[in-house]
Amino acid sequence: MALEIPAQFNLASWFLDRPAREHPERVAILGEPEAVRYGELLELANRAGNALRELGCGVGHRVLIVLPDSVEFFAAFFGAAKIGAVAVPVNPLAKSADLAYYHSDCGARIAIVHSSVIPEFLPTLDGNETKLIVVGDSPASASDGERRRDWNKWIRSASAELAAHPTAAHDAAFVLYTSGSSGRPKGVIHQHKDMYVTSQCFALGVLGIRPEDRTFSVSKLFFAYGLGNAMYFPLSVGASTILNPERTKVDKVAALIAKHRPTIFFAVPTFFAAMLQEASRGMPIDLASVRLVVSAGEPLPEDIFTQFQDRFGLEILDGIGSTEMLQTFISNRPGEARAGSCGVPVPGYEVRIVDENGEPVLAGEVGTLCAKGESAFAGYWKQPEMTARGKIGQWVVTGDKFFQDAEGYFHYYGRADDMMKISGMWVSPGEVENALLGHQHVAEAAVVGVADASGLLKTVAFVVLREGSHSTGEIAAEIQEFLRGRLASYKCPRQVRVVAELPKTATGKIQRFLLREQFRRERPESI
Repeated sequence: MALEIPAQFNLASWFLDRPAREHPERVAILGEPEAVRYGELLELANRAGNALRELGCGVGHRVLIVLPDSVEFFAAFFGAAKIGAVAVPVNPLAKSADLAYYHSDCGARIAIVHSSVIPEFLPTLDGNETKLIVVGDSPASASDGERRRDWNKWIRSASAELAAHPTAAHDAAFVLYTSGSSGRPKGVIHQHKDMYVTSQCFALGVLGIRPEDRTFSVSKLFFAYGLGNAMYFPLSVGASTILNPERTKVDKVAALIAKHRPTIFFAVPTFFAAMLQEASRGMPIDLASVRLVVSAGEPLPEDIFTQFQDRFGLEILDGIGSTEMLQTFISNRPGEARAGSCGVPVPGYEVRIVDENGEPVLAGEVGTLCAKGESAFAGYWKQPEMTARGKIGQWVVTGDKFFQDAEGYFHYYGRADDMMKISGMWVSPGEVENALLGHQHVAEAAVVGVADASGLLKTVAFVVLREGSHSTGEIAAEIQEFLRGRLASYKCPRQVRVVAELPKTATGKIQRFLLREQFRRERPESI
């Protein structure tokens, strides 16, 4: 798919001005808490952009956005982009240390923060002159009183008319931070053109999104996956989106589905597993309005794909994307989804699997996945050396291990830093975890490699049991015996440990490195 991208391009003009001009009365946000029309959304974003300018915000200045999914998030993001500033949305549930890191790293002098986050955010203001805009009710304190402004009062006096700054398509528009599952988060720089590329290639080219669609994303807006699903994908065609400003829980999601009747539902495998578990307990989950179910963020186990299709009559379109590529670049197609596969390349993207020397591997061989496309990130914020390792020419090195089958479908085989070599052979944690999920008592699983007394790497499995299952002395042995019937002996974990929960990032990915650290601290005598 060849896209013609004009040299001068401002993402706010394309995703907000254009649809608001064509159909100002159409609903852009169905909820929550209330419906917002395209014309109203444009006016709010224009006021936010003008108000930012009045505070001295200009081209290239970073605006930190610490907000739940909301109309204010949309307005802050598009308002910043429209004046040529750089929006930096981050997790509103992050703790002070992480917020301080984001704030310091991006160098934002203006922060738009929800009142619920203020207790965690205030420590980040020490020793700087950041201007604080607060959304929602929260009393001012001695430390923030002079620099603080109330969102509603702040934008009320600003003009509702705003011409977009003549940004170039390749100008920086926003920075997204990676989840940091293997180290400090990295700021990923994206340009004004990138949202246009992913909306045309994936949302339109694969999903066939249309104006009458209603999208609902479990993943939040601060996450690259959720930003497309819930914000700019629907705006790209004048569709509507459903927002959930609260923490993600199955009962809340089920209620919003029943209320707003989405047609495209986006989630991650962990949430699909939770939906299945709650449905088995009798929770009513009605997906009759949904025409497409989309998954990304982590590999989708075959068992979840099959169980979901059996329970709800819907296939899950699994795919793979990354913060660096902004959205999904390999995906299954409607009506052609294959369990256990991420699908085939999205139109407009090239992918290849390479060995340790960067040479393409043969079909069926495992190697590192690299991707190329117009939405690829410009670089990591203030980290040129890491950028040079993560982007070689136009190719983005994902760090994911993949193989391609004889029919051209791509299969995930694990992260490069999670892969384990046992007895001289590669073992994928994902493969072992998928086998564990086939056991009747296992709800969630994570597999890590740890060194034994001789320094040799062995595998240990951490499992969360299904409700009603009891942790007994025999259950670990039962699970191990189950695995011996499904996996080669070198792939079977030396130990199975039952835990109450698995550590996860805000986007639902299992943090295996924390499990490894936990195991080392306990210093078992043998494994």
